[in-house]
Amino acid sequence: MEKAQVKNNKLFSRFLNGIEIVGNKLPDPVTLFVILCALIIILSKVLFMANVSVVHPLTQKTVNVVDLMSKDGLRGILTGIVGNFQGFPPLGLVLVVMLGAGVAEKSGLMESALKNSISKVPKSLITGMIIFAGILANAAGDAGFIVLPPLAAIVFLGIGRHPLIGMFAAYAGVAGGFSANVMVSMIDVLLAGFTIPAAQMIDPSYQATPAMNFYFLLASTIVILIASVIITEKIIAPRFDKYEGDSDSEAVSEITEDEKKGLKWAGISLFLIVAILVGLCIGDNAFMKDPETNSLLASKAPLMKGLVPIITLIFFIPGLVYGKVTKRIKNDKDVVTMMGQSMSEMGMYIVLAFAASQFLALFTISNIGVIISVKGAESLKNMGFTGFGLIIGFIILSGFINIFVGSASAKWAIMAPVFVPMFLLLDYNPAVTQVAYRIGDSITNPISPLFPYFPIILAFARKYDKEAGMGTIIANMLPYSIVYGIIWIILMVVFMQFNIPLGPGAGIYL
Repeated sequence: MEKAQVKNNKLFSRFLNGIEIVGNKLPDPVTLFVILCALIIILSKVLFMANVSVVHPLTQKTVNVVDLMSKDGLRGILTGIVGNFQGFPPLGLVLVVMLGAGVAEKSGLMESALKNSISKVPKSLITGMIIFAGILANAAGDAGFIVLPPLAAIVFLGIGRHPLIGMFAAYAGVAGGFSANVMVSMIDVLLAGFTIPAAQMIDPSYQATPAMNFYFLLASTIVILIASVIITEKIIAPRFDKYEGDSDSEAVSEITEDEKKGLKWAGISLFLIVAILVGLCIGDNAFMKDPETNSLLASKAPLMKGLVPIITLIFFIPGLVYGKVTKRIKNDKDVVTMMGQSMSEMGMYIVLAFAASQFLALFTISNIGVIISVKGAESLKNMGFTGFGLIIGFIILSGFINIFVGSASAKWAIMAPVFVPMFLLLDYNPAVTQVAYRIGDSITNPISPLFPYFPIILAFARKYDKEAGMGTIIANMLPYSIVYGIIWIILMVVFMQFNIPLGPGAGIYL
């Protein structure tokens, strides 16, 4: 690794410093929502006085701005605060999933599963397995970022390779592969909770499920995995010489017999859950099918409508079994304690949800969202800016914003009410807008110094290279980000060109 070149690249250093300075000056996302709420209230008054209105494209009725600074408007704001928070869709969805995910995490199941998945893999497959584990780990929340990179470094050290190669590969998989997976996870639930209400601002009858991007995520897993292995071995690995540190100082902690037994029975319980779900999907009048259409994938089918509690059970039951076998769960009180700890860690998200719920409510009640969407869609049509160019432009915009605002939910809470209705009026399914956002949100995760886990990976890296700095991380992550962006844009174009559904019941166009 040519450290001198990185250090002497003043232009690159200035660019990174500029990103850090601008990003650090941005307010906390909660504060940002408070500011936006104030701006919406003021803007509603200005637009009301200017008699701004649009014709709703579906109902053909005139939509006027509601003055939120009027006596009735202020009364509505005051009396609606609690209801806005209670009715905020993502809040309940995420908290329900976390009840199950919390047990799986606190019992130690996620950490043991990550360790076991890569500790005994053949050397020839270790890079691919680490990256694949990273991609899957976005379903495990913080565990993927905190456990996998240092674990991958130790594994690479154990097979005689530079530990930073494994660490960077793992970080690329977890952070950059955020929009790829083989299962529906909490992030799908969270984002859908913003997308669906945003679409309903224009079309109140719109229905969708958290699985709306599942087919695209599945395809992404394959292409991102292959690309990541090639980048790691052909671009990142050659930058490192033989590691001269103490290779005997560390080793992957062995999975204990109790943990092995716990993983075995957790796996059996997961298999039984899947088997029961499959059984409930078989037959003409299967329990999980929509009674009217006899479809498993319809938005009203119990399988789709019940996806959130199903995901919760998929986390909860194996976590409970693992905890009982390893004796980390002795009674019901331990289970409840784990759930409580999981909920307590969601405190910041709940505060964010409160602020976001007020913004979304004001944006909807004032009709500013509808007006911006209709006017924006008309402007894009007049400019001829539609099709591939529109979606690619949105991906780039999302990726740029992600450099400065790391929270996926905070960004989407702001962007969804504007772009989902706007693109819907251009005949794009909200699932398209959501997946385009997710691509942009993922590709710049590894290189953003403001990403919440960036300081953690920097601290891990300094363990093996005392001189490692922000530039070290970004220089090694940049190839992943560039290639991910190119590959994902190509994949998106393919899905759009051939009108391939992004998920169950989620085509490209309405």
